[in-house]
Amino acid sequence: MLDLMSDLWSFMRERKKFWLAPIILLMVLLGGLLVFAQGSAIAPFIYTLF
Repeated sequence: MLDLMSDLWSFMRERKKFWLAPIILLMVLLGGLLVFAQGSAIAPFIYTLF
């Protein structure tokens, strides 16, 4: 996982694609939210957002 992060960071740094960082961060946060809400009591509230 750490190797993937360093490769991604070096790609963004070399090609000046820093605009990808917020998109990737948002995708990771939404993915984590969905995984967290899968087995919790707040799942019905999360699924109403989508």
